[in-house]
Amino acid sequence: MNGLGELEAAVMDVLWRAEEPLRVREVLDRLTGRTLAYTTVMTVLDNLHRKQWVLRDKTGKAYHYRPAGSREELIARTLRRMLETSLQPDVVLLHFARSASDRELTVLRQVLNERSDHR
Repeated sequence: MNGLGELEAAVMDVLWRAEEPLRVREVLDRLTGRTLAYTTVMTVLDNLHRKQWVLRDKTGKAYHYRPAGSREELIARTLRRMLETSLQPDVVLLHFARSASDRELTVLRQVLNERSDHR
């Protein structure tokens, strides 16, 4: 997942699959196939919070972490930020449109038609 490191992406996958907010220990326990220190997972969750990928609420002495949105919402937000920080967002959009699949172009056309219908 662009914008995230391999471990960050694995942590996000754990949080997206969870049905409730998780403590650091619970995230660590669900990261299968990895031998990690508790402090490593805590640092990753802190970084994801700083990047606004996760929200956290303190209950007692422990934070409980949850995604700040769906996978699709957060990726779209990342794309929006990339456009906003580009020196030439129009050029970026042109390159994206030229590389889009037929299915992606169909979705874009639908959204553009909906927007023009509402104006």
